[in-house]
Amino acid sequence: MGESRMDLENYFAKPDKTIRQHTDELLKNAEMLMNLGYLTAGIYGLLQICCEYHDYGKMNAEFQKRVSSAEKARFNDTKEVAHNVLSLCFVDKGKFGTLEDYHRVCYAILNHHHYVNNFQEAESKEELIAEFIAEYGGNPIGRRLLKKLGEQKTNFDAILLKGLIHKCDYAASGEYEIEYLNNFLLDSLNNNLLAEWRKSNPEASWNELQEFCMLRRDENIIAVANTGMGKTEAGLLWIGDNKGFFILPLRTAINAIYDRVVDKIILGEQRDERVSLLHSDTLSYYLSKEGIEEEGILDYAKKGKHLSMPLTISTLDQLFNFVYKYNGFELKLATLGYSKIVIDEIQAYSPDLLAYLISGLEAIVKMGGKFAILTATLPPFIQDYLMENISDVDFGKFTKGAVRHHLKVIEAGIDPEFIADHFEEKGGKHLVICNTVKKSQEVYDYLAEEFEYDKRIIVELFHSKFIKRDRGEKEKKILMFGETSMGGSVIYVTTSIVEASLDIDFDYLFTELNDLNGLFQRLGRVNRRGRKEWMLDEPNSYVFTEIEDKLLTNEAGTRGFIDRKIYELSKKALLGYDGLLAEDKKVELIESILTSEDVKGSTFDREYRKYKKYIEGLYVGEMELGKVQKMFRNILSYSVIPASVYEEYEEEIEALKEVEDSDAGYLEKVKAREELSGFTVSVGMYDLSKRDRQKAMREEGIVAKCKYSAERGFERDVVEETEQDDVFDMFY
Repeated sequence: MGESRMDLENYFAKPDKTIRQHTDELLKNAEMLMNLGYLTAGIYGLLQICCEYHDYGKMNAEFQKRVSSAEKARFNDTKEVAHNVLSLCFVDKGKFGTLEDYHRVCYAILNHHHYVNNFQEAESKEELIAEFIAEYGGNPIGRRLLKKLGEQKTNFDAILLKGLIHKCDYAASGEYEIEYLNNFLLDSLNNNLLAEWRKSNPEASWNELQEFCMLRRDENIIAVANTGMGKTEAGLLWIGDNKGFFILPLRTAINAIYDRVVDKIILGEQRDERVSLLHSDTLSYYLSKEGIEEEGILDYAKKGKHLSMPLTISTLDQLFNFVYKYNGFELKLATLGYSKIVIDEIQAYSPDLLAYLISGLEAIVKMGGKFAILTATLPPFIQDYLMENISDVDFGKFTKGAVRHHLKVIEAGIDPEFIADHFEEKGGKHLVICNTVKKSQEVYDYLAEEFEYDKRIIVELFHSKFIKRDRGEKEKKILMFGETSMGGSVIYVTTSIVEASLDIDFDYLFTELNDLNGLFQRLGRVNRRGRKEWMLDEPNSYVFTEIEDKLLTNEAGTRGFIDRKIYELSKKALLGYDGLLAEDKKVELIESILTSEDVKGSTFDREYRKYKKYIEGLYVGEMELGKVQKMFRNILSYSVIPASVYEEYEEEIEALKEVEDSDAGYLEKVKAREELSGFTVSVGMYDLSKRDRQKAMREEGIVAKCKYSAERGFERDVVEETEQDDVFDMFY
């Protein structure tokens, strides 16, 4: 290898860097991963060989011409062989303890780029490869070797090495730190957060849930715990001073946890090396925050995007899309394989997303990663899904404690007149949760008209179909009114947008039934802290069991978004209930009616198993990343500007579009794009007229014909009757 080292100093990997310099950077990155404790000695040894040889093929004359050319030159398929294929020629079989290790290293080197079909390239360009070997040395690439390498696609050590070489290479090429050390989280939790609690309560300490998580940092765990027990802190304590990812279903909740970690736990210190956000609006959110220097925002966002940060708070789609096995998926899986992953509120996911999540966890565990599932409720059938291919999980249940809810079940549709009468009698903070945007607007209309005579009474509507700037203001308001200490006369009519991971505390709840699991999540928004014992002598939570039949799924899977079987099981369990509902009683009800046997044959179970089978049948490189990103979100939605909004803000909107289309700097364009998106609302395909739908498919942010107001949000202007109409209201 000594002679090659000298030679490499005379060849360029990049216009300003020799192959030797670039290779040494990769070796340094690999050493850093080892020093952080993320690699075993065996994998580290193999990774060093991958790093050393991965770019030797760049010595070829055609590549050197291109890299040193003043003008950008394209890869010439008739004269040149992809450098990653040529690099394979230099790997010496005699340096390996086993043939399997040799094959794994060769697989990682051959496939660390995907500019061409690597196997086809190696087979079809034997003459060019032979010419290269004659000039630079090395060994021919035989058909037998390629066959063996093809068998490595499902080998976890080969996948790991390929992911690690990607990570080392990208960090070196992008000139960013491959990983930042987590040596702060435990001290910050104890010395900042807990110390602050002890100022008002000297006896404050971590509760039993949090102790459970701390004692099992090296285990996979599932913990079911009451809402308000501090699951966020429990998850962070479980991560400890390790690399960790915190995954939640809603962007609002993700932003709130990011703010909590920055403001309450690390106190703003070194945030750009400690904690990051990872969702589709990360850059925009950073721009909105104080304390982040604007000139450093792009670099900060890049650290999170490259999975370099010690603690990352993310949506599922940003991380678990690796289950689609697109070319390059191994980097995410390898990183998660030495990380700890917290999943918050697993029951909130649809069957397709749950299939992706569980498939991902299965792969992560095989790779060496750990997970903690922290949830207020866990239906037994979901637990069974998890345990089909994962063993050695520690379970904890923390459902004792103060009774927080007096539940009354009403066998009727949600009744705004009943809610109005209750408010007139009791006052306080009333929360109404409907299953669809359309229903929430109907209930809001009645209540707003009923109480318009008294300006001291606040009636608000909150759902997903507001333009972003209006929705942002509404989020701030509901969080303010939702503070436990906040009083007032207020009625909030909402959808399931408030159901999971939103820290709000109202006095009374009125909700449509979707299913038992969802109901108990909704109950977590009332008497959240359990401090309103005086209100439990009579109901503080009302559930209306009757909903429109078209919202329920059918056998063909062409209608509805609420699983008919699970809904009916839930309704049966609740009918006639009128009394206190203890936390352990909620768990008991879920465990008794949502077993695998109970939900067998349901649409949810069918869909989950269909997607799980589909994922398991995918082969490496079958799909491109761009297509994966669209499929993973599985949302048929479009961002549009309502016509009335455009008319009101036309001058401002057009000025922002000009910035987007100008030669302004990247950050200026991002700012303009973010401001412009503030005028858009995300709608379903059936919300738009046929003409607008066709335009929206071609262009983002079109001006759409619809009704819109800051009070009620988006409404269809042209209704196309279809059984799918209400599906696109689902959950939000």
